Amino acid sequence: MASTDIKSGAPGPGGAGPDAVKPDDLAGLEAGLDALDAVQVHRTPVREVLLRKVLPPLLAVALVVVVWQLLVWAQVTEDYKLPSPSAVWESAGDMWRQGTLLEVVWTSVSRGLLGFLLSVAIGTPLGLLVARVKFIRAAIGPILSGLQSLPSVAWVAPAVIWLGLNDSMMYAVILLGAVPSIANGLVSGVDQVPPLFLRAGRTLGATGLRGTWFIVMPAALPGYLAGLKQGWAFSWRSLMAAEIIASSPDLGLGLGQLLENGRNNADMPGIFLAILLILFVGIAIDLLIFSPLERWVLRSRGLLVKN
Repeated sequence: MASTDIKSGAPGPGGAGPDAVKPDDLAGLEAGLDALDAVQVHRTPVREVLLRKVLPPLLAVALVVVVWQLLVWAQVTEDYKLPSPSAVWESAGDMWRQGTLLEVVWTSVSRGLLGFLLSVAIGTPLGLLVARVKFIRAAIGPILSGLQSLPSVAWVAPAVIWLGLNDSMMYAVILLGAVPSIANGLVSGVDQVPPLFLRAGRTLGATGLRGTWFIVMPAALPGYLAGLKQGWAFSWRSLMAAEIIASSPDLGLGLGQLLENGRNNADMPGIFLAILLILFVGIAIDLLIFSPLERWVLRSRGLLVKN
């Protein structure tokens, strides 16, 4: 009986000895196909991270400061309207020496994060109900969209009347501003889940809460994460509006109140410092929380090759 092994140099069925397929060629082809299927994930060198991710924003900040200083030197407006970067830095140094800078930042950050977590706890089940139950979607879906477009500052006045000048009022304004965004983001994510996933899940017995946890939520994660980012933005903006409008010694000094105090005292360096701190917190939360989450989602779906 003739051997079925393919040997190097042996003539093939058509007599093409040199062109016959070799075992080494088959092994190389299989290895190449495996390499195409595999997603190569490796750590980016620290030097490359510094050059690609740290240096560009630092250069952008430096450029803004240079342009700012040039405008001051050019005297495009009065000094009391446009303070120099050094004046703002001195204002920050004064607060640091007094021990109030970190306290002011933490007062607002702690409120914002706690209010955001409460919004997530409420907005997530609400979004699932709206996405999965047709009657609830028809009833309150348009209301959620309307609340999302309503400026959060509109809730400050009724919240003060209902709850008084306290932290509960702050959290109520945050919830009213953030919950609709989180819920609508999850609804959008669920709407984009392929029906095939749901049918496959039901076939495997993933129904009810199991189907929601193992099928719907993982598939809707990109839209849900986008809703979380927008929810945090609304939380932070709502909190700043509440702190600016509702001022009381019992509430403590937050960034919004620091901004309002600068306006009342015509302290432009203090106003610019408050604006920069508000901006810094927003950027820091995005870089420390949401950007890693986005990279994890992309990496888990094979869409991110490098960290």
